[in-house]
Order: sequence, then structure tokens, then C-alpha cells
Amino acid sequence: MSSDLTNRHALVTGAGGGIGAAIARGLAGAGARVSLAGRRREPLAALAASLPEGRALILDGFDVTDAAAIAAGLGRARAAFGPVDILINNAGEAPSAPFAKMDAALWSHVISTDLTSVYLVTQAALPDLKASGAKARIVNVASTAGLRGYAYVSAYCAAKHGVIGLTRALALELAGTGMTVNAVCPAFTETPLLEAAIQNIVTKTGRTEAEARAELAKGIPLGRLARPADVASGVLWLVSEAAGFVTGEALSISGGEVMK
Repeated sequence: MSSDLTNRHALVTGAGGGIGAAIARGLAGAGARVSLAGRRREPLAALAASLPEGRALILDGFDVTDAAAIAAGLGRARAAFGPVDILINNAGEAPSAPFAKMDAALWSHVISTDLTSVYLVTQAALPDLKASGAKARIVNVASTAGLRGYAYVSAYCAAKHGVIGLTRALALELAGTGMTVNAVCPAFTETPLLEAAIQNIVTKTGRTEAEARAELAKGIPLGRLARPADVASGVLWLVSEAAGFVTGEALSISGGEVMK
């Protein structure tokens, strides 16, 4: 079945780097017009410059925790490329803290950024998606943290479990439209977010960067961390015609770390 996304309009949140940028590159490479949503213009502009001409729109100032900013961004996206029929909810953060020392501000920030954002953006884009019917796709970037637990990132684990629960509920609610709603669950992935986590481990434990990286990878049977392109490949399959009968799934992209 075809993976050609010509004339499709995809909105990718958190598109400025890492997994989001890899997904945007894959979508544009398959022919889609891609609205690149993020808070800062510079990384979005750099990504847009690397994509085929006419296939990228920069949506800077797109704060996924702010309903007004989301509405304004969607308005710009529709004016440029028409209704959204592929939504990739990728934006998120993963600050760490022992649960006993985590304050309410950190908890609220992570839940807002990683979970409530999916509700806000999806609800805002839903009229477009419903109008596209069976062509419509929603893919939420969750994590293996949504399938199991990790110490010192309890807020992140809670948020990503919530993303998977929301994915499954929406898959059932929207099945009558023909659209599919799925999640991808990457293991630790080579992104700036992971680099920050590695530096935090180095600072707090005195380990070298190589030792910290090896510690994160040792639980993955394939013996390495995930790459953004690994995640993008899973997303591209889920938005393709070939995955039209797959909905409500949480696809583990984890090198065997999580098997269901």
C-alpha cells in the first residue's frame, strides 16, 4: 500500500529538534506539507531550510500549553496549507527529581507540557481531522515511560501513561470517523533532551559521559540507544495507508526493552 503523503497536511509539535525534526523530515520526504510548531523560531527555520521547497511552514510561538497560541498557530497553518489531516503530538519535557523532593510546580509543569498539551492541541485540530475521515491520523509521541516505570522521573512517567490512556480512549471515540489514533513509545533516544539527562547523571554521580550512556543502554537488548530516525520510521508507517487498520496501539520502539 502507498506511503505517498502528497497533498497531505501534517502538524508536528516540538518540531525544532530531535524526534520532532526527524518526523518532520520523514513526512516532508514522503510528500506532505508540514507545519513545524515550536516556541523558538531559530531551530524551526533551520529545519525548514533543509526541507523541500514549499513543504514547510514555520509556526514559532506555538506554546502547546496555551490554548490561544495553539488557535493562532492553527489559523496560520490552515491559511498556508489547508486543513490539518495528520497530527503529531511530540512536544514534551522530562526533568528529573526524586519524588520526595519534587515540588508541585515541577509536577504541574510536566503534566501540562507532556499531557495536557496533547488534549489542547488535539481538541483544537479535531474539526479538521474529522472532516478528513479515514485519511486522518493522530500519532502521539509517548515513551517507554508510559509502559513501565523509571525512577526519578515520576511526573514524566505519569504524564506518558496518561498520553497512552488518552490515545486509547480517542481511538475508540473516533473510530466511527475512520481516523486512527496511535502512540509511539521510544526508549531512551539520542536527542538534546537525553544529552541533558546524561550531563545531569555525570554531575550528580561523577561517572563519565560514556559510562552514563552505557548505563542507559544496558537495559536495551539490541545494545544501543534509539535514534530519532527509528522513531520517525514508526510514525511514518502509522500515518500511511498501510496502517489504516491499526488504532489504539502504543507501538514500542525500544530495541526489545519493552515487549508486549
